[in-house]
Formats: sequence, C-alpha cells, structure tokens
Amino acid sequence: MRSAYGRRPVPPHPLGVGTIVIVPAEHQHRNVSGGGARAAVFGISDGLVSNVSLILGMAGAHSTAGAVRLAGIAGLIGGAFSMATGEYVSMRAQSELMERELDVERRAIQSDPEDERRELAALYRSRGVEPDMADELSVKMMRDPELALETHAREELGFTPGATGKPLEAALSSFVMFAIGACIPLLPWLFSSGTTATLWSVGLSAVGSLVVGAALSFFTGRSWMWSAGRQLLISGAAAGVTYTIGHLVGSG
Repeated sequence: MRSAYGRRPVPPHPLGVGTIVIVPAEHQHRNVSGGGARAAVFGISDGLVSNVSLILGMAGAHSTAGAVRLAGIAGLIGGAFSMATGEYVSMRAQSELMERELDVERRAIQSDPEDERRELAALYRSRGVEPDMADELSVKMMRDPELALETHAREELGFTPGATGKPLEAALSSFVMFAIGACIPLLPWLFSSGTTATLWSVGLSAVGSLVVGAALSFFTGRSWMWSAGRQLLISGAAAGVTYTIGHLVGSG
C-alpha cells in the first residue's frame, strides 16, 4: 500500500480488512565532515571575489594590459597557495586537537569505567531521560569500549570519532577551486585589453558569481535566487570599491 510517507508490504488482516501503515520516508544527508565540500565552495568564491577585485583595481588605475595580466596571475597563484595552506594548517590543528581529546577520553574509560558510566548517566538525565532509563542506557553503552568512546565523544565533546576532517582533501579542493574562480575574471585579459577586457571581466564575474551562489544553495538548502543574489552583491561591491580606488590612485 502507498501512503504520503512511503510504502511497506502489509500482511492481510485476519478479518480480511486492509490496514494502512504509515512509514516515514527515508531521507539522506550529505557527508560534509571531510571538509572538501566546504573548502571547494569557499575556494571558488574567494578566488572569484579576490581576483576580480585585484584585476579591476589595476584596470581602474589605467595600468597596461601586461600589468593587469601579471597582477591577475600573481593573485591566482598566490591566493591558491595561501588558501590551500590555510585550510590544511587549520584543519590539521583541529584534527589533532580532536584526536588528543579522544585519547584523553579513551584513557579515562579504561582506567575508571564506573566513573565514566556515572558521568554518561548524568548527561542523559540532564537531557530529560528518566533516571532509571539513563542508568540502563549508560550500562549498555559502557559494555562495548568503542561504543562507549563514540558515545562519550558525541555527548561530551560534540563530535564522532572518525569525523575529525581530512586536511589534505580540504587543501587540494581549496587550491583547485580557488584557481578556477580566479581564472574567470582573468581570461579576457589573456586575449584582449583595455575597456573590452574590463567589460568582459565584469560580465564573466557577474555570471560566475550567480553560478557560485546558486551552487552554494545546494549545500545550505537556501533559495538559489537569494544565494546567487547575495554572491553577486558581494562580488560587485568588492569589485566596485577596488576599481574606484584604483581609478582615483591612477588619476592622482
């Protein structure tokens, strides 16, 4: 039988009367614990915003096409390495901190399991579980050392063992996506110069900002129109400020 929530075979009723059983539909979550998806989104966004700002700032200062290209390429390479290094160092430090806390918890479970059981029971009671049920749950959890460690880490530390992130994955993802984002406003300057290249940079960056914003909504669940508009506004504001400053400096 079908329902609004799902479908499950239902055995015939003893009296021959059909019975509808409502089963909640399954749902899936995206795996974002490794950090690669987050790094990719931020990488391409940062690459686009930072390099279009740099390129238009140079263009606003009436720089030669060669100078603009050099600045864009330097911004792409330097920014990509900077983003990748920052992602790796920050996630490596976070992962090491989590592993250290797990080791502390693991030793505590081995050395004084009863004290850890009482601590776990107290956590359950603080969350509204009945005292008898909290004691029963804590006893069952402490029977398996690995399950006990996972439960203590989740309840006390706020994360699950094995979900401490992947620094190298995040760094590589950030490097590649930053470079892709930084290439968008740079491309016109590889084939043209002057006003034509400037207008093409603005147009491509606007389209890129809309695409990046829409892609970001895939991860956040927000409206793609709202996310795309926000990204376009941020990129446009940054580019407008740097172009104006470059124009004023260049004119002076």
